[in-house]
Amino acid sequence: MNRNPDAGSSGDQTLDDATDPRVARREKMRQIEAMGIDPFGSRFDDRKLVGDCRELISEIKFRTADGDLLELPDVQSHDVDYRQWKSDNGPGEEIGPTVRVAGRIMLSRPTGKLIFLNIKDWTGSVQIFVGKKQVGEENFDLAKLFDLGDLIGVEGRLGRTNTGELTVFAEKLFFLTKMLEPPPEKHAGLTNVDLKQRMRYADLAFNEGTMETFLNRTKIVKSIRSTLDSDGFCEVEGPTLHTIPGGAAARPFETHHNALDMQLTMRIALELHLKRLMVGGMERVYEMGRVYRNEGLSTRHNPEFTMLEVYQAYGDYQSMMDLTERVICDAIESIGGGYQREFAGKTIDFTPPFKRATYAELFQQATGVDPADDAAVDQYAKKIGLDTDKKHPDVIRNEIFEAKVEDTLEGPIFVIDYPASICPLTKRKRDNPEIAERFELFICGMELANAYTELNDPDLQQKLFETQLEGLDDEESMAKMDHDFIRALRHGMPPAGGLGIGIDRLVMILTGQKSIRDVILFPVLRPSDH
Repeated sequence: MNRNPDAGSSGDQTLDDATDPRVARREKMRQIEAMGIDPFGSRFDDRKLVGDCRELISEIKFRTADGDLLELPDVQSHDVDYRQWKSDNGPGEEIGPTVRVAGRIMLSRPTGKLIFLNIKDWTGSVQIFVGKKQVGEENFDLAKLFDLGDLIGVEGRLGRTNTGELTVFAEKLFFLTKMLEPPPEKHAGLTNVDLKQRMRYADLAFNEGTMETFLNRTKIVKSIRSTLDSDGFCEVEGPTLHTIPGGAAARPFETHHNALDMQLTMRIALELHLKRLMVGGMERVYEMGRVYRNEGLSTRHNPEFTMLEVYQAYGDYQSMMDLTERVICDAIESIGGGYQREFAGKTIDFTPPFKRATYAELFQQATGVDPADDAAVDQYAKKIGLDTDKKHPDVIRNEIFEAKVEDTLEGPIFVIDYPASICPLTKRKRDNPEIAERFELFICGMELANAYTELNDPDLQQKLFETQLEGLDDEESMAKMDHDFIRALRHGMPPAGGLGIGIDRLVMILTGQKSIRDVILFPVLRPSDH
């Protein structure tokens, strides 16, 4: 009894059942091999992407019996009957460029001596006309062995059918890869969310919109780099293994270096090493890379995610607000669709400038409590069920803010001027040292960006590192003592603005996806039963 080694989650099923579609697929594979054809293909040169084929529509002409070349009518218009148009201008023939295309078979409609196929590559889909007379008996016999999901190559004339559909009229067929697993059901597709994420290859291949989302992610990332590069920023790469987890309040993943017999952590932020580079004279730096936080899974959190951090010497948090707007607006323009985007059932208007409001005024609007009144804040916190025991007043204020204010922020809105004590890496306002020059950008209640006027006073930074906030566990605090970072600051870091943007969340919002796992190709998942 044979088992299918390629069956993935179906690997425990036997292949001796005549009703198993995998049995039929393997039988067709053997017939293809018997024709002297490699069922897993070979190099296929000079192919044209389907999207590029659509740009050749203007080269398709109608040649009349008198030899005149006529432009084709706009067959996208519902008022045009292409069959009638050809009859009115005939007799004649349609002519077009010869193209070579390749892709996955998504639809097959055999009708006697004709087979209509739809193949898809990563730029789109196109119809293929396979006629026995046009391709010859051997190629037609090969076409009868095609299954949905197989990868094929086609050479032929680009034209239109009588209904006006763009079509490649096949003259030669090339078999490129046999798909041994059956594809998802034609109409339902791969709908199970967990399977979509575990089997991203099938999700990309067979679900409408998935490929577009991830290609748009690529465009967004390229746009961000382009915007920063054009502003004179230098992209760098920092270490992913740290001896001290710093730059954020998060629990790290821990690992051990055997050769040096030392504990290391995966980085939870990019910040402190980029600031070291500013000390060294790199005045505009950024890194876009993975960070790792040992946290739970949700629609907004993945333990491994992509972060952008940017630092600009002689700037401040106002500089970073302007830069954030420009980065996001340029990203929107890179994928098209305008500044109004649908997300979470709402229409978000990204037309700049984005709204700006202080932490204090938003707090009071949402709660009716004066944030400067510690007693009233403590009383309100207890009223909504928060534990205030041994907690710093600013910690209590921020827990209220997270519980009652953030969800009201549809945005895009810059929340500016946070309590200083919860921002240990941030410069204080000169006229009010209780307030930090910090902003967070919120959209639909979700934090998308965080920025500071960076603290560059080494003595104050050391003091903040040494003083833990009341009521916060060590693992929840950003106050980890990094002695080398303090030493670096003593060498002189220029006044600067710093910015962090969660790339996955940005892509999620701009592409209208419900979950962060829908914009990460291979998210962290719970163990499978299979």
